[in-house]
Amino acid sequence: MTIGRIFAYLNYLTPKTRREILDHLIAGLKRQEYRGYDSAGVAFDTIDGKNVTLVRRSGKVDVLVEAIAKNYEDIEEKDEPIETHVGIAHTRWATHGVPSEVNSHPQRSDNEHSFVVVHNGIITNYKDIKTFLEQRGHRFESETDTEVIAKLVHHLHQQHETYSFRELVEQVIQQLEGAFALAFKSRHFPGECVATRRGSPLLVGIKTKTRLATDHIPILYGKEHRPHGQACDIPMLPRNESTSEFMPVGDKEVEYFFASDASAVIEHTNRVIYLEDDDVAAVKDGALSIHRLRKTLDDPHAREITTLKMEIQEIMKGKYQYFMQKEIFEQPESVVNTMRGRVNFVNKTITLGGIKDYIPEIKRCRRLMLIGCGTSYHSAVATRQLLEELTELPVMVELASDFLDRGTPIFRDDVCFFISQSGETADTLMALRYCKQRGALIIGITNTVGSSICRESHCGVHINAGPEIGVASTKAYTSQFISLVMFGLVMSEDRLSLQQRRLEIIEGLQNLHDQIEKVLQLDEKVSEIAKELYKHKSLLIMGRGYNFATCLEGALKVKELTYMHSEGIMAGELKHGPLALVDGSMPVLMIIVRDPVYTKCINALKQVQAREGRPILICEENDTETISHSSRALELPKTVDCLQVRTICRSSISTIDSLASLNPPARSSFSINGILTVIPMQLLSYHIAVLRGCNVDCPRNLAKSVTTE
Repeated sequence: MTIGRIFAYLNYLTPKTRREILDHLIAGLKRQEYRGYDSAGVAFDTIDGKNVTLVRRSGKVDVLVEAIAKNYEDIEEKDEPIETHVGIAHTRWATHGVPSEVNSHPQRSDNEHSFVVVHNGIITNYKDIKTFLEQRGHRFESETDTEVIAKLVHHLHQQHETYSFRELVEQVIQQLEGAFALAFKSRHFPGECVATRRGSPLLVGIKTKTRLATDHIPILYGKEHRPHGQACDIPMLPRNESTSEFMPVGDKEVEYFFASDASAVIEHTNRVIYLEDDDVAAVKDGALSIHRLRKTLDDPHAREITTLKMEIQEIMKGKYQYFMQKEIFEQPESVVNTMRGRVNFVNKTITLGGIKDYIPEIKRCRRLMLIGCGTSYHSAVATRQLLEELTELPVMVELASDFLDRGTPIFRDDVCFFISQSGETADTLMALRYCKQRGALIIGITNTVGSSICRESHCGVHINAGPEIGVASTKAYTSQFISLVMFGLVMSEDRLSLQQRRLEIIEGLQNLHDQIEKVLQLDEKVSEIAKELYKHKSLLIMGRGYNFATCLEGALKVKELTYMHSEGIMAGELKHGPLALVDGSMPVLMIIVRDPVYTKCINALKQVQAREGRPILICEENDTETISHSSRALELPKTVDCLQVRTICRSSISTIDSLASLNPPARSSFSINGILTVIPMQLLSYHIAVLRGCNVDCPRNLAKSVTTE
């Protein structure tokens, strides 16, 4: 199994030196290094163009760069521009097969490098294929499942020398089970590149000097599935010329970029095609064609060429030391971008265009199901209570992997939300397909236009948080939170009893930018607290009610970034076991705000102090009573309750103390996990990680987009 990122570059009638080609390949890897980083490799042509050079190294991309500079000094001295060339590259996060040169990609078919391949995903039947190939004399050198792909395509070429490169790849993928994105290069097919995907993301970037005359590329099928009258030699990827004639792109200069992530191609082109499962994209003589083995009922006739709106500046660190730090401090803007064009603060209305047509159907549903993994799951936990209040529907929150393991019953009148920053999370995507097969309405909540979850959902909300490079999610969490809050506001717009509540929430959203800015000013204070904690081996984070999700998310961030043990604890469960962990040496952080469970949280605080615990508090500013319980406190600004701490709601209750005394508390004054309380947790985990010398953007053993189970 390999989780990594693919990059391939093909220049046709566009003269480039090998140094320029390598620079493109290395830059493409570096743009995606945040997603996989324990080894890297490239494959490019020798000077005479008759053979393939393979350079692979264990470690980061910089190690690969050093190896190229050291061992291939002749690249610049003897370089002549090459009109047509294909290079492929890969950066890897290993899950099977230790990081090593021989396990790195590209993987090769033989010592002559007849075929080389880069792969992201898992081939579940690789052992069967390996046994088949070993029985026919092939010898394996790596522990990877990817090597069987290279050797299988080589074996088929030996058996069927008349097959085209694309036909060989089509034969290969019919034998593969599992998830994959693949890009192939071969010395037998110079100037050609073939790429395909199933279950793992892959896109094609296109760069031409003349404007393309179409925004779509027709899909070609095998003979038995070809639509009536479609010829094999249909013009592919035409563009406007001065004569206004349609011409194949192969007649003119063109460059193609194959990548797992749009961030790798944006510096070259903003015109991309997102490949679908079992698409085979082949470039021959500069012409791109997309093939499928068979046609299904819902197949479109063409793949759309999408214009990316991402800017290269968005994926640069700027003045920040790490991407994660940058993304934490981008949250005042990212939350505004999530609301932009959706929340009208003058008219107090919410419009979610992506789900607008489905609102009547959603209102008739049996239940709402929020499904995600990791941080996305926590955003669902954080918003569950408010959604129950505003929609008056039962809301279930599910971990995608557990949801699938249980074979959870799904009905046609269920509405299922699938939450994923990347839109490619394997467990979440499989859960989506499970629910879709059973007739549920599918709503995607993603940050990536063109992602698998985005394309396979019936409708959805793009969170518009902007590119998130750091492996540990920060601004995506707060934007997912707001997206779900906006959904709740849309669902309650015609309920008179909830209008005052809605107005308070909208007012809180309007003030959110300034309040997040104010929380970020606590950075220096958080840094000082981190200096007290970073040498410890564990950290307990406690809260209750609306802030329990903050505890879970905060503990996850600490684990991800610092490699410390950390646990998010429901304060109400303290006496049922976790209190045994508390003593004078155990660091404890408690979130205590003026909400309906305030008194109960104070009781938990006293229990901790009675066991010699010295908790650090996150509380409201100027809350002298709470602050008096600890010498270390982070004070946050007040906002409407659903976003952090309560303001006076439509209830006639006028004091916070009388609110806390209600049993049970008024439903209208319920809070949910906050945006403001999670930001100090993000900052704390960041500072502890820096102090412990951890790689903040690329924590060990983790990848940004988990595209395998």
